Amino acid sequence: MSQNIKILENGIHLQFEVTNERDVRFLHFGAKPYNEVELWDDKRRSKLRLVEVHVSGENHDDHHGPKHTGTLPGKRLKLTEFEDSRNAIGRKLVFHQRDEEVTGLVVRSHFQLYDGIPVIRAWTEVENGGEEAVGLEYVSSFAYTGFSKEGVAERDRKIKLHIPHNTWYGEAQWQSNTLPELGLNTVNEFSMKRLSYSNTGTWSSSQYAPMAFMENTETGDGLIWQIEHNGSWHYEISDMTEVLYLQLSGPTENEHHWWKQLMPGDMFSTVTVAVSAVAGGLQKGIDAMTLYRREIRRANSDNEKLPVIFNDYMNCLFGDPTTERLIPLIDAAAEVGCEYYCIDCGWYSDGYWWDGVGEWLPSEQRFPGGITEVLDYIRNQGMVPGLWLELEVMGVECKKASEVPDDWFFIRHGKRVIDHSRYQLDYRNPEVRAYANRVIDRLVQEYGVGYIKMDYNINGGIGTELQADSFGDGLLEHNRAYLSWMDGVFARYPELVIENCGSGGMRIDYAMLSRHSIQSSSDQTDYLKNAAIAAASASLVTPEQCAVWSYPLRDADREEVVMNMINSLLLRIHQSGHLAEISPEGLAYVKEGITYYKSIREHIATGLPFWPNGMPRLEDPWLSYGIREDNRLFLAVWRMDGEPVNTFPLPEGIGRDVDIKLAYPSNGEVDWYWNRSAGSLSVSIPCRRAARLLEITLL
Repeated sequence: MSQNIKILENGIHLQFEVTNERDVRFLHFGAKPYNEVELWDDKRRSKLRLVEVHVSGENHDDHHGPKHTGTLPGKRLKLTEFEDSRNAIGRKLVFHQRDEEVTGLVVRSHFQLYDGIPVIRAWTEVENGGEEAVGLEYVSSFAYTGFSKEGVAERDRKIKLHIPHNTWYGEAQWQSNTLPELGLNTVNEFSMKRLSYSNTGTWSSSQYAPMAFMENTETGDGLIWQIEHNGSWHYEISDMTEVLYLQLSGPTENEHHWWKQLMPGDMFSTVTVAVSAVAGGLQKGIDAMTLYRREIRRANSDNEKLPVIFNDYMNCLFGDPTTERLIPLIDAAAEVGCEYYCIDCGWYSDGYWWDGVGEWLPSEQRFPGGITEVLDYIRNQGMVPGLWLELEVMGVECKKASEVPDDWFFIRHGKRVIDHSRYQLDYRNPEVRAYANRVIDRLVQEYGVGYIKMDYNINGGIGTELQADSFGDGLLEHNRAYLSWMDGVFARYPELVIENCGSGGMRIDYAMLSRHSIQSSSDQTDYLKNAAIAAASASLVTPEQCAVWSYPLRDADREEVVMNMINSLLLRIHQSGHLAEISPEGLAYVKEGITYYKSIREHIATGLPFWPNGMPRLEDPWLSYGIREDNRLFLAVWRMDGEPVNTFPLPEGIGRDVDIKLAYPSNGEVDWYWNRSAGSLSVSIPCRRAARLLEITLL
C-alpha cells in the first residue's frame, strides 16, 4: 500500500507519495493544500519525479529533445530512508534513494525549511555506492512537476512567467509573459519545446538574474526561486503529461560543458537553490525571498548600521586618482556626512592600468607622499578608508603573471584563457589563495583599510581543463574554492566590508551575497536610467545590501541633485560626483539627503521593499519604489516623461486615514490626494524628470 507524506510548514504545503515499489513522487508544492479530488492516473503520477539524475552510458528514457527528463538512473531510484527532523533554523527533510539495479548510486534530496519564512532551500547529494566509476551529466537541485494543475482555465491563458533580465548598464529589468508569448504552447500532452534560462561562466547575472517567478493568474498561486551560485546555472520549464515542470540546477553537460566522474565512495553535492510557494503575486514572492536572504546572510554590522559610502569613481575621477585630486573630495565627502571613503581603481598604476593589474602596489607617481598619507587623511576626517581591488584576475602585461606557472590560471586546450586582456586566476590553487591573502593582509594590516570594493570585469568562460574532469567541473570547483577563500577572509577580518561588484551588477547571486554585505547595483552613468534600475534592484538583493550611485554632476540643477539622492535613499548610498565643485545649493541638497537617510536607515535594514505600480522599467513614464514596516511607508516616486499626475495603489491603506509628509527634499514642489476608500495615493509633480520621497503613516 502506498504511503502519503503530508507536510505543512511556514505556510508551504508539500505532499509526497511513496509507492509499494518505493518510488518517490513529488505530488504537490504550494501555498494551498493539495486538492485530493484531482488524483491523477498512475501514468501521470509516475512522471512526478523528486529528482533527475543522468549518468554517462545510460538510456535517456524519454522523448525529451533538449529537456532534462527521463533520466537514468533517476527513474530507477528507490527510497531507502526518509528523515524528518528539526535543527537550529527549522524543519529538515531528507529523502535517501538508491539505484539498486545498476550503478549503486545513493541520491539524497535535501529540503531545509526556515522557521517563520515560507521558503525552502534545496540541494541534492549523489554518492557512488557502487563498485565502478560513474560519470554525472545532470543532477537537479530541485525538480517539481505539476505547477499548472490547479484551476480550470487553459494553461496557455493562466500561466505567466516573470523574468528579471540583466545586462551591463541595464540591471533588474523584469519582463512578464504568458507561455505562448515565449513560444511554449500546448500542442500535445508534452512538448519538445522548453523555456531554458542559463548562465555560463563566472558572471552569474550577465543575461538574467538567477531567479524568476511563475504565476497562476487564475488561482493566485506562484513559485519564486533563486539559484545560489556564482558560476554556471540552469533552469528549465516545460510540460509532461499536460502539466508544467520546473527544474533548477547548477552546471550541466549539455549547457555548460560540466561532467563529473564519481569514483566508488566519492560524493558530489549540487548548488543550493531556494524556492517559495506564495499566494498573491510577485510582491508576495519577493517578500518571502527578502526575509530568506536576510536569514542566510553572514551576520555583520554593515547590514545593521548601513554607513554612507563615498566612492570617487562614477562621474567623478573615473579611475584617475592622485593625492591632489583626492584631498578636496575627501573634505567634501566628510562635510556632507559620508562615513566611508573608497579610492576606486587606478591607485596601483602610473597610467593606463587595465592590462597590467595584479601586483596591487600603490603608484608613487600618483601618491608622492605614499598612499598611506591619503588613507590617514581619510581617517582624520572621521571616515573609514577603502580601496578598489580585482583579485580574481591578472592583466596580460602584469609582470607577476609572467613569473608564475600556468596552473595559477584557467587553461583550455593547453593555453591560458584570456578575456579582455586579463587572465583568470584559479582559486583551487593554494598558491593563488596565498597570494590573494597577502594582498588582503597588506591592505588591512599595513594600510588600515576597512572597506574593499572587490570588482570583477571579465567572464572566465566555460572553465578550465587542469586537474578537472571537464571544463565545467574545473569552473565549479574554482567557484567553490573562491567562496571558501572569501569565508577565510571574513573569519580573519569580520568587520571588514567587502563590496561585491562585477562590472556593476553582473554577479548578483546569493552564493556571493550570503557572504558580502553590499552589492553594486549597476555601472549606469545616466542618473535618469539609473533611477529605473535602482527602483527595481531590491527585487534581486535586500535593500540594505544594494548600493546605488548618487553622482550629481558639477553643473547639476536642483532636480538633478534631488533625483540622484532619491535613487539611493531607500537602499545603500554610494555617493560620488565632484562634490568639491558643485554649487553650494547642490551640496546642501546632498547633505540634506544624507542626513535624512541616517534618520531612516534602520527601517531600510528591517523593512520590506514594495512596488505600488509593479516592477519599474527603463521606459516607464513614472516609477515608484518603497519600504514598508508595520504602519509606516517610505515611498519614492519619480516623474520621468509622464503626465503631471500619477496614482499609486496602497491596498494596505484601504479604509484607513493616513498622515503624509514630504520627507525629501524638504522644499520640493509636490501635491497629493489620498483616496481612503480605494487605498490609493495620487501624486502631482509639476516638472518632468523629478523625484520626491514621501513618508506615509497608516492611522
